[in-house]
Amino acid sequence: MTQPFYDRPIPSCDPARPEGALTLAGGWCWFTHVERLRRDAPPEILRVSALSDETRTRLTATRTPMAGLDLNAPSVMSILNVTPDSFSDGGKFDRPEAALAEVQEMIAAGVEIIDIGGESTRPGADNVAVEQEIQRTAPVISTIREISSVPISIDTRKAPVAQAALNAGASLVNDVYAFTHDPDLARVSAEAGAPVCLMHAQGDPEVMQLEPQYDNVLLDVYDFLEERIKVAEAAGISRAQILVDPGIGFGKTVEHNLALLERISLFHALGCGILLGVSRKGFIGKIGKAPVAQDRAPGTLAVTMAALGQGVQIHRVHDFKEAKQALALWQAVTGLRRDSHDA
Repeated sequence: MTQPFYDRPIPSCDPARPEGALTLAGGWCWFTHVERLRRDAPPEILRVSALSDETRTRLTATRTPMAGLDLNAPSVMSILNVTPDSFSDGGKFDRPEAALAEVQEMIAAGVEIIDIGGESTRPGADNVAVEQEIQRTAPVISTIREISSVPISIDTRKAPVAQAALNAGASLVNDVYAFTHDPDLARVSAEAGAPVCLMHAQGDPEVMQLEPQYDNVLLDVYDFLEERIKVAEAAGISRAQILVDPGIGFGKTVEHNLALLERISLFHALGCGILLGVSRKGFIGKIGKAPVAQDRAPGTLAVTMAALGQGVQIHRVHDFKEAKQALALWQAVTGLRRDSHDA
């Protein structure tokens, strides 16, 4: 059942914060107005006094730390694909020694969490057998655990793979199908006490980019994630331990992606932390005229900085060194970084 309206905070990070402004999700943005969105009427701009108590609480409540992450500050999630066929780095880290060397660089760069995947979910990708996916991921996680306590997320849609990863030392389950591919993944996550990320995707990888359609992509994705959060809660996972991801590039056209990014602050109204994965995606190549995925770091960083301005907490990237540098500078010039640094 869809909502009659949706209240999107209009965020600001300006140092001149007016009296009465509300803090967005306990983080670095504030807001004084919301954009009230409806499916059957034009948007309205309203003061925060128009918010219901429930929506006000969801929009302003400080997010609970999870998997070693402080959601009151932005974090970089570094991607480690131990696959032969991922769209931009397939085969680069599918050997254990190459994967470990990359992990050591990630740790040295100060990434907050490492996301490990053993099955490509790029458009057109084939399904990987469970045992093969486990063999690709669990040993790498165990090896990382021997040298570091850095948080690790397992990027999988399959319960047995997640179970093996959690047993090996993973900290978070990142399911790009939000428990729709394998409903048992909710139980595995709940019994392990593991936080989860629920992402929206329209269609399986083999077909998801074949003419995706929505009534209203922003509100359709919001409703989907709200429904999947309820499924997770019913399985025993608290809302405080759920991240949401709008699934940029997963069954979406360029226009769909831009519509989601333009108003991504709406997803704070779910009362969860937001994870965003735009790194090297096809729409960046199309808009930025970069047909080669590895050439899309500048475009990735541009989208990341825009999302930081809407309070998005976790940013999943391939180019982690560049992302950490960009984040440090963004925090500095917005007055949000108080660390000592050279003038």
